[in-house]
Amino acid sequence: MTQPIVTTDSGPLRGVAVDGVNSFLGVPYAAAPVGPLRFEKPQRPAPWSEPRDATAPGATYPQTMRPFDALDLAPLIGEGVRPGDDWLNLNVWAPAGAAGLPVMVWIHGGGFVAGSGHTPVNDGTSFARNGVVLISLNYRMGVDGFMAIPDGITNLGLRDQIFALEWVQRNAAAFGGDPANVTVFGESAGAMSVADLVASPLARGLFRRAIIQSGHGSMVRPVEVSHRLARKVARMMRVPATVEGFRSRTAEQTLPFADRVQLPTVQLNLRDDQGREPAFGLSRYLPVYGDDVLPEHPLAALANGAGKDVEILIGTNREEMNVYFVPTGVRKSINRWLAWYMVSRSIRGAKDILRDYGYDDRKVKAGDMLSEAMHDLVFRWPARVYAQAHQGPTHFYEFDWKSPAFGGALGACHALEIPFVFNTLSCATGEKGLAGPNPPQDLADRMHATWADFAKGRGVPWEPYDAVRRQVHRFDKGETVTDPDMPAARHWRP
Repeated sequence: MTQPIVTTDSGPLRGVAVDGVNSFLGVPYAAAPVGPLRFEKPQRPAPWSEPRDATAPGATYPQTMRPFDALDLAPLIGEGVRPGDDWLNLNVWAPAGAAGLPVMVWIHGGGFVAGSGHTPVNDGTSFARNGVVLISLNYRMGVDGFMAIPDGITNLGLRDQIFALEWVQRNAAAFGGDPANVTVFGESAGAMSVADLVASPLARGLFRRAIIQSGHGSMVRPVEVSHRLARKVARMMRVPATVEGFRSRTAEQTLPFADRVQLPTVQLNLRDDQGREPAFGLSRYLPVYGDDVLPEHPLAALANGAGKDVEILIGTNREEMNVYFVPTGVRKSINRWLAWYMVSRSIRGAKDILRDYGYDDRKVKAGDMLSEAMHDLVFRWPARVYAQAHQGPTHFYEFDWKSPAFGGALGACHALEIPFVFNTLSCATGEKGLAGPNPPQDLADRMHATWADFAKGRGVPWEPYDAVRRQVHRFDKGETVTDPDMPAARHWRP
C-alpha cells in the first residue's frame, strides 16, 4: 500500500492507494462552520503547506442514529457519528494515473437530518475502477442546514453543496477528473437536493448531468413556513429565535430539541397556503424557496427553463415507503382512520385520494392501502411531475427488484437501489441485510454500468420521458414500458 500525494488549492493531501485506486478521505472543502462561522455561508478553509492526512473519513454533522433490530442499516447510515467540527468535508476515489476522466459527485440522503458521505454502501471504489472520479460530500443538516432562522441565511445545506461543487471545479483535475464533465447525483434527501440544484441559479454551470434517485423538486417550503419551525425549536430550547439565540447552544446541545420537534405528537403546522405539507411528515427540515438559492419553487423554475442544459436521469423505487412502514410495524397495525389522519395532515382531499387505493374496499388491508398511496404521493408521482417539467433531456427509471427481507414484505423499498448503483452489494447482504441473503449481482452490474455510462456521456439505452409517451425503464426485468396511470395523479399536482 502506497500513499499518493495530491495538491489542492488549499494544500497537499496524503491518501491511500489500493489495487490501482487512490482514495483521499475527510478532505475539508470549507472551514469548520462553528463559533462565529455557524449559520454563515461556507468559507474557504485555512490553507496548509505540509501534506495533510486524508486516509480516514472526516467528521459528520451531529445526528441521532435509530437502528432497527431486524434490519442492519449501518451500511447505509454508518456505524455512528464521527466527532469533530470539520463537518464540511468530502472524499475522493480515483484511478491511479487518471487524467481527464468524468467526475461523479454523490450527495447522501437521510431526511436532511442524518447520513454521511462515507458509508460502506457508497464507497466509490467500483466507480473508480470503471473510469470515473467519484467524490462524496458531507454538508450541514437539521437546524444548521435546513431550518430558516428569521434573521439568518437560508438554505445553508444547499449552499454547502454548491460550495463543494465549486471546489470540484477548482480541484477535480488534480485527481484526474475533468471539471467540464461533472455529474451530480444523490438519493432521497440527496436527490431532493440535486433536483433543487438543477433549478438553482447559483449552481448553474457547475455540472453537466444529474441523477435523481427517489427525489424531486416538490419537497421544499416557503421561507416563512420554515420560520415557524425555527420559532418552535427556539421555544423548546428557551432561546430567542435568532442567529445569536441558536449560537448560544452548540449543535450537539441543540440536537435533542431538533430531534424532539420531529415527533408526530409535537403540534406544529408546516402546511403552506394550499394546505400541503410537502414532506408528508418524513422531516420537518427541508430546503426553502424565496431566496437567492431558490428564488422560486423548483417546478416553476423548470417551467421557466432552468436546468434545460442539464441532462437528467431520474427514477423511483416501486415500494418506497416500505422501509418506513414495514420494520416499524405500521403496515401491519394501522387502521383506516389512522391512515386517513396521516394523509390528511399533509394534503387536502385525503379520503378521496385513499378511495382510489382501496379505502372503501374491506378486502384491502389498511396498511397496504396506505403504503400504495404514500409510495405515489411522496415519491413516485412528484418525480414524474418533475420529469415532465424539465425542458432538457430526461430519462426515467423504476427500480422494481424486491428484497426478500422481512419475508418479502420489504420489497422494492426506499434506498434499496444504492448498493446496486455503487456495486457494493456485499455490505447489504445477509440475514439482516437490506438486500437479503442472495441479491442478484447481474442487476448490480447493469445498474452500475448504466450510471457510469451516463456520466461518461454515453446516454442510457431507452427513450426519453415525456408527458405523452411516459417511457420508464424497469431495471429488474430490463424492459422499457409506458408508465401506467397513477391514481394520485387524478387528485393533485405537486
